[in-house]
Amino acid sequence: MSTTGATADPLAALGLLPGVADSVESVRKAVDRVYGHRIMRRRSNEITSEAALRGARGSAALSGADWALEEVRRRTDFSGDDEARVVGGALRLTAEAGQLLSIWRQSPLRVLARLHLVAAADKADQVGRPRQQGEPVGEPLIEQPLPDADEVSGRLEGLSELVIAGSSAPALVLAAVVHGELLALRPFVSHNGLVARTAERIVLVGSGLDPKSVCPAEVGHAELGRAAYVAAFEGYVSGTPEGMAAWIAHCGRAVELGARESTAVCEALQRGAA
Repeated sequence: MSTTGATADPLAALGLLPGVADSVESVRKAVDRVYGHRIMRRRSNEITSEAALRGARGSAALSGADWALEEVRRRTDFSGDDEARVVGGALRLTAEAGQLLSIWRQSPLRVLARLHLVAAADKADQVGRPRQQGEPVGEPLIEQPLPDADEVSGRLEGLSELVIAGSSAPALVLAAVVHGELLALRPFVSHNGLVARTAERIVLVGSGLDPKSVCPAEVGHAELGRAAYVAAFEGYVSGTPEGMAAWIAHCGRAVELGARESTAVCEALQRGAA
């Protein structure tokens, strides 16, 4: 998303795109249903923990490690094959996200670097910094042309400025833009999808839309499927109003499905307590 010639609040116009207001309202209602559940008033920590686990599983699935939830819950060693390392990275990111909320609004680039460091769990020179010219990028799901290092640097700075300046746009809009921009840029040599989806979560939680982090959009993205995810992302990359609206709506639907998942967890806990 280019910010050249931007207004003081360049995201505000996105909130006015056809259908976006409906998506925002639908998300708000879905989130309110979870937070209004009586189990949330007594056992919100359990719901948050379960949402974190399910969100990590969903994000890993989109990155090619589609494990059953119980396998993710059971496993303790994630140092084996490539899929295990992806799942381990997703779990670490989910745990780390809550620690970075206070830093995000002041220094989003610092947070992104930290997220990549946590995802990679590696001390290699390429970890925890934007990729340099000529460095390869491993991101099997996204096949869009890769921006060069100079473009990545400029657009990351633009994204950082948007976050720091704040916006009157709905949280869903900012979360979708952060997610889409990071997927488009693929600023790191690896784990860009995991980082992008974690950044989306940070925006949704930090904005106050989902302060207890119980509406994992990653669950919804995985449920909607990789093909739908890529198709919606192509709308973002197109930069057209219709494409941007479709991407925002897709992200909104993912949040709704995440909220539905946690509502089902609340219902299960309620039946167990009855």
